[in-house]
Amino acid sequence: MSLYLCVDCGGSKTAAVIISASTGKVIGRANGGPSNIAYLPVPAFIQTIRETVGEALKTCFNPPSVEPVSLPPPPPPPPSSSTSIDPTHPTLTSFSFAAAWFGISGADSPSIIASVLPDLSTLLRIPIESGRLVVANDAHLLAAPIRMYQSEGVTGAVTVIGGTGSIVVSFTTDSMTKDDLVQLGRVGGWGWILGDEGGGFSVGREAVRQILQQQDAHSVMASPPPEGSLRKSIKEYFGINDVMELLTEVYLSDPAPGTVETGEGVKAHKYMSREKRLSSLSPLVFAAAFPTTSESASQSESQSSSSSEPSTTPTGDPLALSVLRTCAEDLADQISVLVGPPTASKPKLLLPQDCVLCFGGSLVGLESYRAMVLDELADKGIQFRYVEFVDDCAKVGAEALRKRFEGV
Repeated sequence: MSLYLCVDCGGSKTAAVIISASTGKVIGRANGGPSNIAYLPVPAFIQTIRETVGEALKTCFNPPSVEPVSLPPPPPPPPSSSTSIDPTHPTLTSFSFAAAWFGISGADSPSIIASVLPDLSTLLRIPIESGRLVVANDAHLLAAPIRMYQSEGVTGAVTVIGGTGSIVVSFTTDSMTKDDLVQLGRVGGWGWILGDEGGGFSVGREAVRQILQQQDAHSVMASPPPEGSLRKSIKEYFGINDVMELLTEVYLSDPAPGTVETGEGVKAHKYMSREKRLSSLSPLVFAAAFPTTSESASQSESQSSSSSEPSTTPTGDPLALSVLRTCAEDLADQISVLVGPPTASKPKLLLPQDCVLCFGGSLVGLESYRAMVLDELADKGIQFRYVEFVDDCAKVGAEALRKRFEGV
């Protein structure tokens, strides 16, 4: 049985999808742990891939496997073999990967990609020189909608990842093949220490910053700052009574590697790294900003629209809304770097009216937050021809692989 595999490697989880080469149907999928290559040594990254793909392979066979399927796949039978394989009843000894696409957060340079290619090639038994093992930044997976609109004159895509981290990348298609993606420009993707504006870490950090700024401003006033729902929920989360105690909790040293949560009454954040300590505040910010909706930063819904018109007027905790507007403006600022009339000095700019804006990630999966980003773009006079939210990047990537190599 021939399979197409796509793996979306993110800062919070790894998503693998497998489709059948013959039918194009999804026959396996699984989620694993974080796999941002910037934060993991190569052996740990490969182990996460091995486990996640092994889990996804369990449902690809008849009968299904109880245990994760071991990798690499079995070698193909020799040409002289008389073994007959029934494609309608594949077994654990009769599968292979026709192609695989890895969209990896943190894969930002040729050297990083080269560091994982040999191990991925061995793991999947796909020769590097075959051209069927694609490894790129995870933003590449989001650009698939460009092909949906080519017949309508769309010539480019701007992809925006807003999840745990963030990055914005622009693409066009190869002028000869009209198929292969060509990266034009990128903004961000620097990780939590240097960037990730508009992502989950940024939202948490901005919430703490604005709470502290509010406290500073009221230090010379006759009355204390208002005790809004965001201030209250963050104080409860950290188990503090005074917001100035946030400094102690935020700067608390990272736990020792391998530390597990123990002890009754100990707050969960004390077992988190400083990065996660801040990014874990993101759901609290969204809950305070949009208290009357069912949206949260840990759940996202598939949304798409035919234009980039903003559509919401949110009501909620003013401080939480201010935090999200600041983060949405940061994302819009990054997008604006990549669009505009091309010039001799900036030939890789894209005209937004000829492009599709592709969102992906848990935060921009929330319609209210996307609307904020679109509002900020509108204030800058930027409107895209189409706007799409890609909620299953791994599935979209696997389907694109099959279309490329099977021609269907």
